[in-house]
Amino acid sequence: MTKDLTVGSPLKVLFKFSLPAIGGNLFQLFYTLADSIIVGRTIGEDALAAVGSTTIFVYFILCFIQGSTTGFSILLGQYYGKKDGYGVKKSIATAYFLSFVFSIVITVASVLLTPFILDFLKVPSEIRSDASSYLLVILWGTWTTVFYNTVANTLRALGDSRTPLMYLVFSSLLNIVLDYVFIVPFGMGVSGAAWATVISQGLSFLLCHFSSVRKFEEMRIPRSYYIPEKLYVRRHFNIGFLMGFQMSVMCIGQLAMQSSVNALGTFAIAGYTAATKVDQLSVLVNNAFGTAIASYVAQNHGAGNVDRIRRGVNASLLIVEGSDVLMAILTFLFIPFVVPLFVTSASPEVYQYAREFFYVTLPFYPVLGLILIYRTTIQSMGNAIWPFVACIVELVARCVAAFVLSDFFGYKGTVFASPLAWIGADLIVVPAYYLIMHKRLKE
Repeated sequence: MTKDLTVGSPLKVLFKFSLPAIGGNLFQLFYTLADSIIVGRTIGEDALAAVGSTTIFVYFILCFIQGSTTGFSILLGQYYGKKDGYGVKKSIATAYFLSFVFSIVITVASVLLTPFILDFLKVPSEIRSDASSYLLVILWGTWTTVFYNTVANTLRALGDSRTPLMYLVFSSLLNIVLDYVFIVPFGMGVSGAAWATVISQGLSFLLCHFSSVRKFEEMRIPRSYYIPEKLYVRRHFNIGFLMGFQMSVMCIGQLAMQSSVNALGTFAIAGYTAATKVDQLSVLVNNAFGTAIASYVAQNHGAGNVDRIRRGVNASLLIVEGSDVLMAILTFLFIPFVVPLFVTSASPEVYQYAREFFYVTLPFYPVLGLILIYRTTIQSMGNAIWPFVACIVELVARCVAAFVLSDFFGYKGTVFASPLAWIGADLIVVPAYYLIMHKRLKE
């Protein structure tokens, strides 16, 4: 059930490989939306604001996890493209070892820093208790997110995007059921939503791991392979930590945005939270295409198929840009229904904050798609410098918008941080890709 991405029509291969990843990300969005909908409609807009005020820090942690595990999978894809059986199994074992180490470090550091995080985010006092309880449960369950992403990205690097989808669907549905049970009959409040997420994600990882071991020979790894080997640990740590750090740097700018929004009060937080939950659709769909091109480029880079990489990137751009335009149009039509989806009787100010968010960001969806394709391609070909420079540009742009533009234009200035960051990153990664590809084709 694994798939060799070095053969076949690039357009067909990437489209078919992307579909399960898109389905998985849509289900991921579905259950995060369910979290917010159940919290907002059963407890109230203050509870929605409590969850929303800390969501960006949870996303900050998730960025590092997704970046690092994607880095591990890039190396695995290269070994798979080279038909290096020992390297494939050793890469998987090393990814699991480093995931264990990262889980411990991230959990301990983030739990200890929780009070400072809430201060930095300027969480209003009236929702601080709920925000703290939600955040701590999520942080203690960090290992479930780390290991699910590790096994999912491992399978995608081997060309299988269906198995992770199956168990993500299971996790999503279980999360919704547990959300309702923990919040309504058990009366656990916002912490109930956090427990539902941790439990469902943990079960999803365990089921996905044992199922993949049973199905795929590459996942049947002798115990001796789990003994750390310096060369593999160094290579995986270098690319995993760097990609995790790069994605986290981008999220630091979003933390600054959330802090700026939090300072505006509960109405702004609730409106911003509702809008960003729906806005995640574009990010998750683009990430799915990024996952597909990462596995595709890694395998073809390992096999030395440079021209096939170029044709794959062109095919991806055709798919991604069409999808982004379609999502922008559909989201614009859906704007009047966003806030009622989360809160039954929201204040007029909440509606206004949500509308302003979309008016600013929707026209720039195609710009976001360019970043995901070009940056991921460059990373999967083994170049980490230009993506890192692009991340720094994104960070600077978001901070400028959050701390400078917000003073002149208020909430709209803060929201413009994302489009400004996307434009800045494109100015780096697009020309960098063509320079690198020109050099590789000549070689």
